[in-house]
Amino acid sequence: MKEISILEIPQHLDQEVTMKSWVFNFRSSGKIYFLQLRDGSGRIQAVVSKDNVSEEAWKVCEQLTMESSVEVMGKAQEDKRSPFGYEMQVKDIKLIQRAEEYPISKKEHGVDFLMDKRHLWVRSERQVAIMTVRDEIIWQMREFFRQEGFVLTDAPILTPTSCEGTTTLFETDYFGEKAYLSQSGQLYLEAMAMALGKVY
Repeated sequence: MKEISILEIPQHLDQEVTMKSWVFNFRSSGKIYFLQLRDGSGRIQAVVSKDNVSEEAWKVCEQLTMESSVEVMGKAQEDKRSPFGYEMQVKDIKLIQRAEEYPISKKEHGVDFLMDKRHLWVRSERQVAIMTVRDEIIWQMREFFRQEGFVLTDAPILTPTSCEGTTTLFETDYFGEKAYLSQSGQLYLEAMAMALGKVY
């Protein structure tokens, strides 16, 4: 059975496939579990019917928690009723890891709490959308400069002196020597421009 990502679902409709993903939400209506899954490439709803899976697979559903990781096997179909456009009819499900109690619930949380749990907060739909848009903007900018003949150069992160004013200088210890987070790549770009011409 071929293993695919959620993003590849449209190319494998009505085919038996395997997906590895995280459970970011779920609900039960007696003999049916509705699992909302994500794998980084997308999201999909998976339907587990007690009549269509083994007793062992059903027990897996009964012990699921938010952010548990699972492997699901079944067929995906286009479904306009689904919030994700597609739905997977599960034939088997295996638990990879059962997550401990997830601290970020659907209720409102303060910024301090969310920043303290930043490594978990980035899994939320809003944060994923922000990072995806950011990725697209950066790649479009780089593509523009590349088409215009510019060369990407990386200036050092740490410098021995300030590039701009000292009021915003961030000092750190570098093996016993004073070093500062770079405020600008200007000095290095000026040197690189003499070697490569158009740089950014």
